Amino acid sequence: MIPAHFDYVAPASLDEALRALADGGEDAKPLAGGHSLLPLMKMRLAVPTLLVDLRRLEGLRGIERENGDWRIGPLTRHADLQRRADLGVVAQTAALIADQQVRNRGTIGGSLAHGDPASDLPAVLAATEGRVTIRDAGGGSRTVAAADLFQDYLTTAVGPGELITEVRIPALDGWGHAYEKFTRRAEDWAMVGVCALVKRAPDGSCEDVRVAFTNMASTPIRATAVEQALRGGPLDDAAIAAAAEHADEGTDPPADLNASADYKRHLARVLTRRALQRAAGS
Repeated sequence: MIPAHFDYVAPASLDEALRALADGGEDAKPLAGGHSLLPLMKMRLAVPTLLVDLRRLEGLRGIERENGDWRIGPLTRHADLQRRADLGVVAQTAALIADQQVRNRGTIGGSLAHGDPASDLPAVLAATEGRVTIRDAGGGSRTVAAADLFQDYLTTAVGPGELITEVRIPALDGWGHAYEKFTRRAEDWAMVGVCALVKRAPDGSCEDVRVAFTNMASTPIRATAVEQALRGGPLDDAAIAAAAEHADEGTDPPADLNASADYKRHLARVLTRRALQRAAGS
């Protein structure tokens, strides 16, 4: 289909972009990589009257280590993330997003602001307990933790006239990590995805663990029952398998053409076990 009529601007600065969004009101939308917004516009599920293209805002790109965090510009492409092995689970996950053409255009900020529960990076932000900085046209800014960023299906704390200006992800030195997902085809959305982070104690037991799901609810969610079952105990295959049996607790996976809700719950248990085994190095 053909999108409805819209106006288009490509500001040269962050302040200009924020002013354009504020002037455009609720019907103005920022455009980063475009892989989420443009398909919705073609199907007329989204009908913005103004697109504010962010491609000229060079100051919102880049990756650097700072005070124990990774500071990532929101316009940093998935392709840039996947090349940085030192980013750990962020790089691993970025390399699994769709195909290389998508990764060459898609951005971390666009993925997080869109808040699709089937996207991969929102679950990573939840598991790592990352945070974003959001700025408005009046110059105000606030920091929002991952637990508060994703509010409902395709709904985040980023309001009209606001932009994510920074993504912060703890470096998590000494943690093992893994991201597992199941798709019909490599470029498809995940039926289910699991991000697992494991920190071993000196005696080999589980000092800490974090697990978050892709596409198991209307937002990315933490698998708290799995974490509680494993934290403080052994990290052998039996303990991991037992903890993974709790993976579907508290979830509400959407049934779709690819899988029923029950099948997604089964996938969550299987993929959680695999992700934890990889993260634990067992």
